[in-house]
Amino acid sequence: MVYLAADHGGFELKEKIKAYLIQSSTQYEDLGATELIPNDDYDDYVLKLVERVRYDEGSRGIVICRNGVGVSMLVNKFKGIRAALSFSPKHVASSRN
Repeated sequence: MVYLAADHGGFELKEKIKAYLIQSSTQYEDLGATELIPNDDYDDYVLKLVERVRYDEGSRGIVICRNGVGVSMLVNKFKGIRAALSFSPKHVASSRN
């Protein structure tokens, strides 16, 4: 399972990732934002994602904000959960090794 979460800064990219996951028949859950809300904040969405990833063994999460720094810092505050700031598939792959 792949969990997705993004605020207004990452909403458009999250929607593109969803389309890719659908095309590749990957199971996912969108934890928000479910619509573009210009003044929302990533905290609420990230906290939902952390809870799901923490208790769903083998799952992964993708969190997106404008530059990735804030969501990465917040995720990394939780024991047993780690985030890597990545800008390409190569970055993602190397962060998993």
